[in-house]
Amino acid sequence: MSHQNNAVVATAKAASEKWKAAFNAGDAAACAACYEETAVVVAKPFGTFTGRSEIEGLWAKVIGDGFSNVEYLEPQITAESETTALLTSRWQMNKAQGVITRELWALQPDGSALLREDHFEAVG
Repeated sequence: MSHQNNAVVATAKAASEKWKAAFNAGDAAACAACYEETAVVVAKPFGTFTGRSEIEGLWAKVIGDGFSNVEYLEPQITAESETTALLTSRWQMNKAQGVITRELWALQPDGSALLREDHFEAVG
């Protein structure tokens, strides 16, 4: 793995921590800001959400329904390309748990990473 790929993994990891902190602070707008403008979230069983405002609506509802304290269990982050990294993980919250099958983090022109795709499933 090249140094560049290590950098994309480290950047994605930091961005993922930022997203978790925003969620755990109950800040749906800050959660949504971690996604690209045209990002897609596929959230089973909730549906598919496209673009930042729909994604913010999803997280506002989840937070409003009292879900909090998300934790990732054994996350794996690997470089998919020079500019993208893939995160998969099991997760748990206060009232739910599930699996992340595809979080695709993409490097941005400013050097940060934002989510391009977010596929996850909640199971009770």
